[in-house]
Amino acid sequence: MAAFLLRSRMPRQRSRNAIMVLKFLRALISAQKLRPALAASAEPVYYRGYTIVATPRKVETGWTTEGDITKEIGGVLKSQHFIRIDTHSDRNDAISFSILKAKKIIDEQGDALFGHG
Repeated sequence: MAAFLLRSRMPRQRSRNAIMVLKFLRALISAQKLRPALAASAEPVYYRGYTIVATPRKVETGWTTEGDITKEIGGVLKSQHFIRIDTHSDRNDAISFSILKAKKIIDEQGDALFGHG
């Protein structure tokens, strides 16, 4: 009887293991599909005390115009992400335009971008 109980539990454990392996593989494949889009960050640009990092992503219509603006205020590193509707066929164009947009945001808003000033 004990042998029967052990055998009846083993298929359940195998199916749980199979489900866990399938979930892991699915997550791994999804992450690899996203990796080229996420790896598009450019080198930081320093402008008027702010750090700008263009982070364009590859989408169906081209490369996005987006990035991060950071600055240390009162000993705390503040960061703001921006996204614009503009897309570009070339990654380098998207980076250049994202940096240009970030500089414009900084010139217009300054520290108010982070809720200060």
